[in-house]
Amino acid sequence: MLAKRKIDTAVTLIASGTEITGDMRFAHQLYLNGRMTGNIVALEGDDATVVISESGRVTGDIRALNVIISGQVEGNVFAAGRVELAGSARVRGDVHYRLMEMQLGATVDGRMLHHEVEVVGVGAAIAGSGNALPAAASISPAPDA
Repeated sequence: MLAKRKIDTAVTLIASGTEITGDMRFAHQLYLNGRMTGNIVALEGDDATVVISESGRVTGDIRALNVIISGQVEGNVFAAGRVELAGSARVRGDVHYRLMEMQLGATVDGRMLHHEVEVVGVGAAIAGSGNALPAAASISPAPDA
């Protein structure tokens, strides 16, 4: 998993107990252990990763190359590269991704939209084929015949 890779030297940490209101633009790596109300957007052209820890809470959209969620997100997630949802992840919103890793126990209350196309700039909206599948449909049992 990306969360286990070597930590870059340019890391932004929002500590547990910290609450931020307003939109945030960042470069490189962002680790959120606190609470954020507002959108999180990686700088254009940056190989950025957002990590939301188990104690982390976001109310707003997230746009980055890679997004790793162990906590809670109320908003849409746009990952031009990879999304990882830990077993403790709770997302209320749509998840747009190219590559996905989802552990047993993670929940998404929204649509999961797979996109094959390369995205120019991680801050741009992800466009593409949009093979939408409601999250509930992926786990609901088939009705009895």
